[in-house]
Amino acid sequence: MKFLTREVKIGLTGIVAIAVLVYGINFLKGINMFKSNTSYYFEFENIGGLVNSSPVYADGFGIGIVRNIVYDYENPGHIVVEVELDRNMQLPEGTTAELESEMLGTVKMNLLLPRIVQAYCQPGDTLKGKVNAGIMGTAAGLVPKVEAMLPKLDSILSSLNSLLADPALSGTIRNAEQITANLQVTTTQLNGLLKNDLPSITGNLNTLSANFAVISENLKGIDYQATVERVNVTLDNVKSFTDKLNRKDNSLGLLLNDPSMYNHLDSTAANAAELLRDLKENPKRYVHFSIW
Repeated sequence: MKFLTREVKIGLTGIVAIAVLVYGINFLKGINMFKSNTSYYFEFENIGGLVNSSPVYADGFGIGIVRNIVYDYENPGHIVVEVELDRNMQLPEGTTAELESEMLGTVKMNLLLPRIVQAYCQPGDTLKGKVNAGIMGTAAGLVPKVEAMLPKLDSILSSLNSLLADPALSGTIRNAEQITANLQVTTTQLNGLLKNDLPSITGNLNTLSANFAVISENLKGIDYQATVERVNVTLDNVKSFTDKLNRKDNSLGLLLNDPSMYNHLDSTAANAAELLRDLKENPKRYVHFSIW
């Protein structure tokens, strides 16, 4: 076959190589050239770094890629993103797109599908999109707060360094160590008390409790009414005796209440004392001995 010359073979090989290269590049981008797809458009005010061939997910499952991104120069602040979805994927009315930043800085698109489906969008429709800052956006929002806290942290660190350099802190630590050692000694003594002395104390308390029980039993056997009656009789006798002492119709009452008897007794005692004194001074006047 003279038709398949060397030049034709080289040309066919080049065409096949170019086709394989184009297919490989599209395959690496996630584009399947042999699979029919449908396109939709999403309008954003900020795409946050979204690029062509970025994956598109629905409920965490990859359903397509970003085919093209166009900035609307006639209407600033509006960016139209064309996404290519699997042919079997139908978007319900009310579907929105959300851009989320990942840890490595890449941006992915999530389609938020309504759970109640009333009707479906048509391929080529333009839908609304928004940006979800995600973890990186949250971290970026925290940066101003962290910057505002840095002076306070610096002041706290300075105060902490001053506190650590204060000699009083070392003394406090030593005192704490001493207190800990004293507590350890006290704990050891308390353990010894609980181990050695507490059983004997418990035994004594048990004995004392038994004695109280015996006393209580003995008290139960006492006839309190008879005892009270005897005490009342005794009190009546004491009262009667006291009444007699206060009256003058008896010797003891006269002795206690009649001043004349007291005066007579006092006079008699004085005369007796005078008699004894005179007896000592003049015994011959009262006693006389005669041998003859």
